[in-house]
Parts: sequence; structure tokens; C-alpha cells
Amino acid sequence: MKKQYEKKWWQQAVVYQIYPRSFQDSNGDGIGDIPGIIERLPYLEKLGIDAIWLSPVCKSPQDDNGYDISDYQDIDPMFGTLADMEELIRKAKDHGIRIIMDLVLNHTSDEHPWFLEAKKSKDNPYHDYYVWEDGVEGELPNEMKAGFGGPAWEWVPELGQYYFHQFSVKQPDLNWENPKVRREIYDMILWWMEKGVGGFRLDVIDQIAKEPDLEITANGPMLHAFIREMSRETFQKGDLITVGEAWGADVERAKLYSHPNGSEFSMVFQFEHIGLDQQEGKEKWDLAPLPLVKLKKVLAKWQTELHGKGWNSLFWNNHDLPRIVSRWGNDGKYRTESAKMLAALLHGMQGTPYIYQGEELGMTNVQFEDISHYRDIETLNMYKERLEKGYEKEDIMASIYARSRDNARTPMQWDDTPNAGFTSGTPWIEVNPNYTRINARKELEDPESVFSFYQKLIRLRKEHPVFVEGEFHLLLPEDPQIFAYTRRLGDTEMLVCANFSDQPAACPLWKEWKDGRVLIHNYPGEYEEELKPYEAVMVLM
Repeated sequence: MKKQYEKKWWQQAVVYQIYPRSFQDSNGDGIGDIPGIIERLPYLEKLGIDAIWLSPVCKSPQDDNGYDISDYQDIDPMFGTLADMEELIRKAKDHGIRIIMDLVLNHTSDEHPWFLEAKKSKDNPYHDYYVWEDGVEGELPNEMKAGFGGPAWEWVPELGQYYFHQFSVKQPDLNWENPKVRREIYDMILWWMEKGVGGFRLDVIDQIAKEPDLEITANGPMLHAFIREMSRETFQKGDLITVGEAWGADVERAKLYSHPNGSEFSMVFQFEHIGLDQQEGKEKWDLAPLPLVKLKKVLAKWQTELHGKGWNSLFWNNHDLPRIVSRWGNDGKYRTESAKMLAALLHGMQGTPYIYQGEELGMTNVQFEDISHYRDIETLNMYKERLEKGYEKEDIMASIYARSRDNARTPMQWDDTPNAGFTSGTPWIEVNPNYTRINARKELEDPESVFSFYQKLIRLRKEHPVFVEGEFHLLLPEDPQIFAYTRRLGDTEMLVCANFSDQPAACPLWKEWKDGRVLIHNYPGEYEEELKPYEAVMVLM
């Protein structure tokens, strides 16, 4: 077992996700860009991360934030040039950092040359690159709905056919049944590998084997055969980290995706823990308190079931999710303590941790006064729909404050100068007004900051094999306040114990562990039998 861990660098790596539009603007146009990321590489090296996952930067009409690609082998001018991208890969390497690209292989933009050709005629060699159904205008092939609203079929009068799109009408689905499509994709991936990228995050990858005739989108019968072929033809020819986004993944499927033999991916993003604080059977906007006992059970299940049989990705945040300190912590009185507590809980588990930009500063959700300040299409659509349904404006705004994707997309808070040091121009979305208090410059000057805590956690993962290889055991499963677990490897045992609440909590584990060596603690002084609000400690025996 030991040898396997030494071989795979990504098992002890920590990945940092950048949403390029909001990270650092280098030219004053108000939009973050690749030269801006290059500028900030010393900061990321100081944090200690091993890889950057870059949200999509390929050429795109930006109908869906770059997840609608019109050229897989060029960079969108909004972010810079292909030469900038090559320089980022090269300079990141000098800082010991690899670049992970975000690839969208389920669909392209309707402005991609393949689709422009495909629409010309049924005999066009590119026509079969997409999914079509003959039909009559106004009579849809079936009742399937698109993820962004409306039917999943769009009529093309000149062909007398409908094309299938699981998401926006501007995102036609690729036909993975066609071997030519698969070859084009593999050649493109190999091209990026030759440029030196360190890995790929595969967007909605569990949708590629769709069978619209049977109304199947996720987990189609050919899914794993397609992924294994792609892995064989591409990923396995390099030393890459690959992570598939799979909303439909359960534990058994995750074992296939992340099998230690490397036949598919390194790991998947699964989202079972992410939906726990919404009302059952309702939308993400319908809020419910987080059931801590349930959260513990879900995370423990993934830890124990995948141990030795697969690999976990560990995350609280990404570009689509609200800020974790506002969501499950306390972004007021205990912002620093709860941000550190959530970090310790996650980084103590087995898997590869992902830090979303600003998480290491304890950045919070934003509360813009008026809907006009928001940019996210999902948020704006929901606001309009719920107003029409008669919801109170205050209730709609409360849901937006808690759940809008724009919470994650406000500009990175670098310092207390205008626009938080993000841009010298007008930012594409306003900066969170709390940037004068919460920013990287302040955090770097404070040895007790959230940033310093993350730095230390990243170091510990590299120093102690128990983080990477240890077995997970959940403790106090029914305790409504304390989240505690151990990791065990040979004679080494580590306790991670956290008070997941703003009230003191008596900890029955204290006597047994009081003589252990404290690895990290989010309060000054020693920890005692009664845990303070959001107190967290890691102890090694």
C-alpha cells in the first residue's frame, strides 16, 4: 500500500481553485485575467498549494461563464492569449505549482466550428458530431427539459431536425457514440498535455453517455467504457491529476471513477453533503438548518467506503457555492474561529483538499442591497420567477444572500485600497464592502490569521503520512454539537475534534487525549474539557 501513495503526488497535494474573472485584473478592464494570475503566483507559493484548478479560460461566447467552448485550443481574449497561458504553465512550474484545466466535453458552444458545419446539412461530415432527431416543428421528440429551463430540444428549420442540449440552447450536446468525436477530444487533450498542463477537471462528465431516446442523461450505459477509453488514450500517458464532476455519483460509482488502478480518474467531485441544508424535495433556495448528525454520517460514509478502494476530493466551496464561513460557520463574531474550524475538519480527512479563492482569508457571502447589483443568470431568473409567483421580496433576497453563486464570485480581496486591489478599473461585479477588514495583506501580517492556519494545515499534510493514508473512524456520531473523528496508521493515531456551534460543548474525549501532541489549534492556550464556540484541535498520539 505504501508504494502506491508515494507514486501518486496528488494524494498529498492541496489544490487551489481560481475563478479567473474575479481573481486579479492586470489591465484595468475590470475582469480578472491570466497575466493577473501570474502576478499572484508568489502569494500561492507562500500558501503552499501544489496545483491550481482554473475555471474555464478557453475561447467562448460566455453564454454560460465559459462552459460553452467555441475553441478548445485557444484562450478567450477576455483572459489573455495562448502565449499568456503557456507562460502561466511555465511560471507556475517555477513556483512548484501545476495547472489543472477545466474541460467541458459533454457539449460545445453553438458557435464552435464543428456545430456551424453540422448545421449546414445532414451529409456534412460534422453533422454526426452532435445529437439530432428528425421531426416536425412544434412536436418535440420527447418531454425532456434542459437544465437551464425550457425543452432540451431546439428546432433547426433548414434541416428539419431538432438538436439535443442538456443545458443552454447555445450548448448543443456532443455525440460520444461517434468515434470521430472521441478522437478529436483525445487529440485536443494530448495537445494540452504537451503544453505541460498538470491535469484536468471534467465538467458534468457523467452526462456524456446520454441516450435521449430513452430519456437517459446521467450514468448512461456506455459511460465507464467511454471514460476508460479516454483515460487510456490520454491521461495514462502522463502523470496527471484528473477529477470528474459527477452530481449523480454514489459511493459505488465513485469506486469505479477513482479506482486505484488509474483506469478512469484520480477522483470525482460528489455533492451529497452539499444539499443537506435545503428543504427536502425543494430547490436550493429553500433553506433549512444544517443537520450536523446527518453531515457527519454522510462524510464518514465517503471516508470509510472509499478507503483503499478509491479516492475522495474534499471541498466546502467552489465557484457555484456560497462561502462556507457564512453558510455553516459564523461570519460575524466568530468568523476567524469558525473559518479555521471548518478548515481543520476538512483537511484532516482522507482525500485531496480543494481551497476556493478567498476561502484561505475567511471571505464571506455578500449582501448587495438591490437585485441590480447581481450578475449571476441563475440568481436573476429565480428573482423574477419568485416575484411572479407572489413571494415576498425580503424572502427572495434572504435566499439570494444565502445561496447566490455571486457570493463566490465577488472579486478576491487583496488589500484595503479601492476595489480591494483587484482592479484599477470598474470591476465586472462589485467588491464585498468588508474588504477593508478582510484582505490578504492584513492576513499575511497576522501570525494568527485564517491564512496562517491554512498554511500550517497544508504543511502538516506533507509531514504526517497519517493524513494521506490513515483509516477514518467517526466518534460521537449522535452528538448534536461536536464533530470528532480519528485517523489511524500503524501505531500513529490522530484526533480531529471540533465544536460545530456557537455554544460551549463538553467534550468526553478530553481525558483520553489530553497528553497527546497538539498539531494545530484555533484558540490560544490549551484545549480543555469544555470546547469554546467553534473550537477545533488536532492531536497526535
